[in-house]
Amino acid sequence: MEYIVSARKYRPMTFDTVVGQEALTTTLKNAVKSGKLAHAYLFCGPRGVGKTTCARIFAKAINCQNPTEEGEACNECESCQSFNEQRSLNIFELDAASNNSVEHIKTLMEQTRIPPQLGRYKVFIIDEVHMLSTAAFNAFLKTLEEPPAHVIFILATTEKHKILPTILSRCQIYDFERMTIRNTVDHLKHVAEQEGITYEEQALAVIAEKADGGMRDALSIFDQAASFCQGNITYEKVIEDLNVLDSENYFQIVDLSINNKVSDIMVLLNNIINKGFDGGLLIQGLAKHVRNVMMAKDPQTLPLLEVSDQQRQRYAEQAKKCDTRFLYQALRLMNQCDINYRQSSNKRLLVELTLIEVAQITQPDDDASAGRRPKRLKSLFKQLIQQSQPKKVAPQVAQAKTVASTETSHTSQTIKTSQTSQATTAPTMKLGNIGFSWGSLLQKNKNSKMNILPGTDSTIRAEQTDATFTQEDLELQWMSMCNRMPQEFSGIATRMKNMNPVITEFPQLQVTVDNTLIQQQMEEFKGRIVKTLITNLHNTGITLEIKVAEQTERVRLLTRREQFEALCKENPAVEKLWQDFELELA
Repeated sequence: MEYIVSARKYRPMTFDTVVGQEALTTTLKNAVKSGKLAHAYLFCGPRGVGKTTCARIFAKAINCQNPTEEGEACNECESCQSFNEQRSLNIFELDAASNNSVEHIKTLMEQTRIPPQLGRYKVFIIDEVHMLSTAAFNAFLKTLEEPPAHVIFILATTEKHKILPTILSRCQIYDFERMTIRNTVDHLKHVAEQEGITYEEQALAVIAEKADGGMRDALSIFDQAASFCQGNITYEKVIEDLNVLDSENYFQIVDLSINNKVSDIMVLLNNIINKGFDGGLLIQGLAKHVRNVMMAKDPQTLPLLEVSDQQRQRYAEQAKKCDTRFLYQALRLMNQCDINYRQSSNKRLLVELTLIEVAQITQPDDDASAGRRPKRLKSLFKQLIQQSQPKKVAPQVAQAKTVASTETSHTSQTIKTSQTSQATTAPTMKLGNIGFSWGSLLQKNKNSKMNILPGTDSTIRAEQTDATFTQEDLELQWMSMCNRMPQEFSGIATRMKNMNPVITEFPQLQVTVDNTLIQQQMEEFKGRIVKTLITNLHNTGITLEIKVAEQTERVRLLTRREQFEALCKENPAVEKLWQDFELELA
């Protein structure tokens, strides 16, 4: 007896035997029962989900001489028998992939003029219709819009976006869905029982997952697995035959990561790679596994898992062990690894580092073996920025803080010296060559009032004297003012950060702008700028002149990073501090 593959042998012959497309088949059956048929249909969806099969069943039901009450073909009349024996003269199938020229379409249009010899309609099924050329589409338009009364077109495609909008507007569009794993497993069970093949449900779930939503692919993989397993399809043999990584590895990696067992994870990774599996596929599979674990934490999302009942139970058990924060962080790390995998020159190292970071998520921050950088040194600049942010305090509290800061200014240097001597693990270096000390910078930020740019005169509540200030003090307070400006001034604040105010004749200040437009913008709230500088520099005689630069004076303004790079060239101690402490440039 001639062998027929399962995809052809078990191809549906009626609407009721179509798997996973209940809504579409119900619509088509109702159209047959009521006789309300359109002149053109478009079946679109992924490969192997039943587009061509439904087109054939629909074409047979349309021409059936004695259709059933449910809208199915009787399979007994002359029209049905001729279709089943592939000798029907009323149903034509055209493969647009190989017949995509204008001449083929013109030949097809000539056949539409001849009425059917048996039955009511001539049905033209055009498969892969998106392969038609633009000229062929245009030649097809007029006939598709107003075909003869005895003609029905059924178009099928996997890429609807490639079809001209003028074609789409002339068709009833039916979108076929991907096969779910549950529907695929149930159909494979039916096929296995018909063929007398024993199976494990978990093995069929692996086949369904490998098919990626296509029933034809699932049946082809099923035939391959049945040949390899000799009639007894088991989970171990299926993953060996299909070269699929066992999901047990993912469960082990997650369990080891929760317990911070990095060494065991590295040994497991080495065994997986030695079996021929790619590190990128491991990360993708592990990310999908962690996503399933996260879905299993909530009973409402547990049905979203397209796995077997046994696997769903295992996911639920592991979800009880995993913290939600661990799952979110692990997904973020693996997604970043997946993005960088193709560009990485050392792919295995990237995978190893990602798994190490995942294993350290639940490790305490103060653990010396965690392999993390010290957070105190890393966030040095961040602390300076946070301390320079405005804080709303009561006037009595602000006055008490000012007195306390004055009393402790004499002893702050002694305290910092003793703290430095105790921190034996941090790198030590001299900061005298930088031009100013971090201690003095912190002290200046503490002593300065952290008021935002005032909107009215009543918002200024600072002691105003005739204190002297230097160019360095002016630049520091100018930058602090720009950082504290409200959101509505973000545009001009960005420009002001690149300006360099200078002391022309103390305490008169001058700032140079590029053009008159910026000058007009700054003139609108010049008074508020001056009042803010008076408050923070403690000098009531401050005036500000906004000058437009001459053509010869205009030079390209450096960005903050370019200014930092120039500072590193002038003073190598700054670059050494940046590298030794692994600081981040804000």
